[in-house]
Amino acid sequence: MKLTYRGVSYDYTPPTVETSVTDDAGKFRGVDIRFRTVKKAPVQQPTLDLVYRGVAYQSGTPAAATVVTPAVEAPAVALSPAASTAATFSTEDRARMSMMGRHRAVKQRQQSMLSRLATEAGLPEDAAKYWNHIQGKVHPGFWATYSRGGASAS
Repeated sequence: MKLTYRGVSYDYTPPTVETSVTDDAGKFRGVDIRFRTVKKAPVQQPTLDLVYRGVAYQSGTPAAATVVTPAVEAPAVALSPAASTAATFSTEDRARMSMMGRHRAVKQRQQSMLSRLATEAGLPEDAAKYWNHIQGKVHPGFWATYSRGGASAS
């Protein structure tokens, strides 16, 4: 079949696909049709020279094995007791400690904001030391505005 695209003429022969007719039938826009299945899915290989960032390559060929040179090993250093115990915590323990640390940081931030507000309002010093989260709960609306990053400003 002779085709032309943007002024370039070329011959195109579409690949033949072997199909088998099934017992399934249906309707498409009011017309009865029979469904067909492909016996073997065609996989076309490129016939062009492939180039990526100036390097020619072929698809479907195994890549050359890369030689890995071993890095110079550093001398073994004895772990401090804090480092060795940190490695023994389970995932649940680490998640709980992370959540507790974040909760503590939010409480400290709220306490500092309360102190600043009390100072601006001219309240006595004792009023700024009051902590309204007696049970340790943080209002759900506060969590949305506090990010995990240390760069969040109050």
